[in-house]
Amino acid sequence: MFPEHLTISISGVITDGVDAFVTAYGSAFRAFADIVLIFLLQIEQVLRGAPWWLVLLVIGIIGFALTRRIVFSIGVAGAALLMGVLGLWDQAMHTLALMVAALVGTALIGVPFGVVLARYPRLRLVFLPILDAMQTLPSFVYLVPALMLFGLGKVPALLATVIYATPPVVRLTDLGLRQADAEAVEAADAFGATRWQRLRWVEFPLALPSIMAGLNQATMMALSMVVIASMIGARGLGEEVLLGIQRLDTGRGIVAGAAIVAMAIVLDRLTQASMRRLPQRGGGL
Repeated sequence: MFPEHLTISISGVITDGVDAFVTAYGSAFRAFADIVLIFLLQIEQVLRGAPWWLVLLVIGIIGFALTRRIVFSIGVAGAALLMGVLGLWDQAMHTLALMVAALVGTALIGVPFGVVLARYPRLRLVFLPILDAMQTLPSFVYLVPALMLFGLGKVPALLATVIYATPPVVRLTDLGLRQADAEAVEAADAFGATRWQRLRWVEFPLALPSIMAGLNQATMMALSMVVIASMIGARGLGEEVLLGIQRLDTGRGIVAGAAIVAMAIVLDRLTQASMRRLPQRGGGL
């Protein structure tokens, strides 16, 4: 047994610090939460208000636009159709709205931050250990500060998902920019391009496949948070899994899990298709 006189308790200090932070800045966070909630509810309203066949048609069109393959577009639309066949269409739209909002937030935070780390190597040395810690922390840990700042509801679930899914986007954006073709970068410098022009027209298009790979990873990580986020008020497929666990309803849990797998297949195949298509488009920029 480890000697008690050598142990240090920091949990109380952390709790007191968070409490003081919430007391001082709670009103600002509530205002921010209201804005985020409006954004999320707008996405939910569109997805839940649209006819089911229209949602499937849009998914199929996106699949065909990315691959030019009828079989692929029918396959992703069929996977989405499975969510309705299982009787979980409305719950799936709740989850899809959360996923869309989380991916938007992840991209808005992760991509610019990855650009900054690629530009400043010393800053990258500081933040890489932090990103390592963020990726190794248990996902439940992210619920604690979200609950402290925002309470129960959709907003803390969304923000916890965004924070959990952001590190791979930051890492792969940084990696993609640093591995951009040196000759293309030198050519841009030779033609007198500014740093912004070089980033916009040369480095960023070359790094797009890597960035999309990061978004693909973020999509899967965000989807893995669906069940956990349901514990703090996020509705959708995760809530069905949680209810199945609480009530020992095996069938309910398995059906909801199958719907989550179907959504994962749709999102994964679409993002991978966009990754395969990007090099062709990037070459023309």
